[in-house]
Amino acid sequence: MTLETLTFAKALNAGLRQAMADDPRVLMMGEDIGRLGGVFRITEGLLAEFGEQRVLDTPLAESGIVGTAIGLAMNGFRPVVEIQFDGFVFPAFDQITTQLAKLTNRHEGALSLPVVIRIPYGGHIGAIEHHQESPEAYFTHTPGLRVVSPSTPNDAYWMIQDAIRSNDPVIFMEPKSRYWPKGEVDRSERPAPLHASRIVRRGTDVTLVGHGAMVTTLLQAAALAEAEGTSCEVVDLRSLSPVDYGPIIDSVSATGRMVYAQEAPQFTSLGSEIAATVAERAFYSLEAPVLRVSGFDVPFPPAKLEGAFLPDADRVLEAVDRALAY
Repeated sequence: MTLETLTFAKALNAGLRQAMADDPRVLMMGEDIGRLGGVFRITEGLLAEFGEQRVLDTPLAESGIVGTAIGLAMNGFRPVVEIQFDGFVFPAFDQITTQLAKLTNRHEGALSLPVVIRIPYGGHIGAIEHHQESPEAYFTHTPGLRVVSPSTPNDAYWMIQDAIRSNDPVIFMEPKSRYWPKGEVDRSERPAPLHASRIVRRGTDVTLVGHGAMVTTLLQAAALAEAEGTSCEVVDLRSLSPVDYGPIIDSVSATGRMVYAQEAPQFTSLGSEIAATVAERAFYSLEAPVLRVSGFDVPFPPAKLEGAFLPDADRVLEAVDRALAY
């Protein structure tokens, strides 16, 4: 086992480079991804290494970008599209939900659409409107799409490669606040399948579940809870659609309590669906209602107010206390 320390962004870059080296059908498309290397420099150096035929700077036209990617996939390529910021995906929403998600079913499985759409999402970067959103529920609600979100550099390295190898469309949600922290990456061994959830901290009293950047917040909350005598188990969802419920149900069956945390607003969210499913499948194990911690049901606020909008460890701990009070 050979470990190296990389930022989340560098791990993604390494994963994209490896995927392109492994398969000449893989190509990158997006605004400013070539010469600039992308706003977050995720594609930095790929143009110089693989050339303009495989790393394409596109016009600022998200619908056209995704539509072109669909056509390329229908002709044997494996395009990887970068949406520059989360709020910019909506001009491409029609292409994604009415074409990309439906064409394989429309062709009764005879046509594969191996398109990956990378979306930097979430808050904690002090950005302006349309640059800090959590639109994952729109896509998890759409049959025909796979949706994943890594939380560590190691998962970023492996999951982007697995997403590119998938013959189904994959919405690849990248928690942009995690681009800069470093972590260990093991290029010799895949940590888990693409659509597997995973227990990242063992505990006995309360199960904490989340995805993307929220996993770090849950781990912080678990460490603080331990100092107060409460043992929290943390589950990293990793795959948002399909959801691997096995580790979640096993954990809740043991602890009897669960808190789900997300940056997105709560109403009709991914957390709502998971809470309902856990209540159905683990009803007789639950000692308290499944609780949710989330952003508020308002548009993402200006940068000065994002700290009040986004869940932090204190809000998670407050939910843990409420779960234990039942």
